[in-house]
Amino acid sequence: MERKKFLVTISFEIDEEMNALIPRHRKYINTLINKEIIDHYAVSLESKKIWITINAEDKAAVDEYLAASPLFKYWIYDIDELFVVDGLTYRLPHLQLN
Repeated sequence: MERKKFLVTISFEIDEEMNALIPRHRKYINTLINKEIIDHYAVSLESKKIWITINAEDKAAVDEYLAASPLFKYWIYDIDELFVVDGLTYRLPHLQLN
């Protein structure tokens, strides 16, 4: 099945218990990045939001990836399927002539 791109927008409140789980969560996120499941992962402590661009077959698969995070119980989130995703990281590298 073809993988689609989704944008996950997460809201959270941080406390000491959640803070203690961040190293395990980061390890999990790094694993998903290395497997090319996650393209982008961004966190704002100012707005207490996380944005993740994720590749999956459907929203149910995205839910499964999110549920495996140690921080899952702290999140309120939305999943949106993306129609167009563009940016520098999706383009061919610039040629540099020697």
